[in-house]
Amino acid sequence: MALDPLLISRALVVIHFAFLMFVIFGGFLVMWRLWVAWLHIPCAAWGVMIVAFGWICPLTPLENRFRAEAGLAPYEGGFIENYLLAVIYPPGLTRELQIILAVLLALLLVVQYGGAWRLHRRRHARARERT
Repeated sequence: MALDPLLISRALVVIHFAFLMFVIFGGFLVMWRLWVAWLHIPCAAWGVMIVAFGWICPLTPLENRFRAEAGLAPYEGGFIENYLLAVIYPPGLTRELQIILAVLLALLLVVQYGGAWRLHRRRHARARERT
């Protein structure tokens, strides 16, 4: 039994969005569990590079393939441009503005990891005090 291409394309949208949210906010999970950094850092680096260099995420062509198999028109550009542009990017997006957004994302990640590092050190200090 073959899977429905429309269902697969919709599942890829959900996965794509979840990955995007993990890239943006995953540093907060690191505050909860430090080991998450091993997964988050490569994902965050990938996300920053996608935005900074204007690349298309590999999930986008895959989603378009299943959209086409389901009889839907594939979309131009990337996932963010198609689904989230009106929500997170201002009108008149330029290459310079895209680079600024990549820098802002990187700074947000630095803040998240700075908080995770401080929290980890406090926990470690408290644990040493108890012993």
